[in-house]
Amino acid sequence: MTNILAIAQAVLSDALRRKVVYIVLAFAALMAVAIPRLPSYGVGVVESIFREVALALTYAAAVVVALALAANLVPGQVERRTVYNVLARDVRRWQYLVGSWLGVFAVMGLTVGAFTVITMTTGALQYHEMMWQLLQGGLAIWLETGVIAAFAIMVSTVIGPVPVVVATLAFLFVGHLGGGPQQQAAALAASAFYPTLETFNIINPVAHGDGVTLGYAGLMLVVAVAWFGILLTLAAVLFDRRDL
Repeated sequence: MTNILAIAQAVLSDALRRKVVYIVLAFAALMAVAIPRLPSYGVGVVESIFREVALALTYAAAVVVALALAANLVPGQVERRTVYNVLARDVRRWQYLVGSWLGVFAVMGLTVGAFTVITMTTGALQYHEMMWQLLQGGLAIWLETGVIAAFAIMVSTVIGPVPVVVATLAFLFVGHLGGGPQQQAAALAASAFYPTLETFNIINPVAHGDGVTLGYAGLMLVVAVAWFGILLTLAAVLFDRRDL
């Protein structure tokens, strides 16, 4: 566990030194603040529209950051040969991959968390409402981008960064095909095994309602952990078979 945490901390520190995280976050935050000032923004239930657009911006920013960090993480270190220094310190390959993913996942948590705080603050100032349900939306986005990062790292063990981005976007598209599981108590057990990223799509209940139930939030966590386990296990198997 010490090796995994050390690698995760190194990835986190390196990611925070990159400009892409701050540029994407600043741009998305600027857009969130500008939403209420759009020319056609003032008719209907504006609070709901604000939450919906804010969640969409958060999701887009998180996906960009996840791809920017995860797609070239393994290929870049292999090309620079820094991975050899890490593995030479009695670090197993699966520990290296899990630690790398954990570092990216931590960065995503900070990114999504910061943007959620910005949108909630904007909502409070503009509409005098804290919009606590945005926290649920942020959690769902964080968990899904964790799955995206795990998939990108898995694919990056065998191919280069550009094909990784293409493959991850294809995975993202296929994962959202069709409808997700219904947010009803009777469907919770079956939806835990529903192989789709639509489980994390809670924009409608968050933007136009009071959010999801505690049971459904728990379901998202279960599904996310299952995705993490499957993808990182496959990544470890593929990376273990690779000649370095």
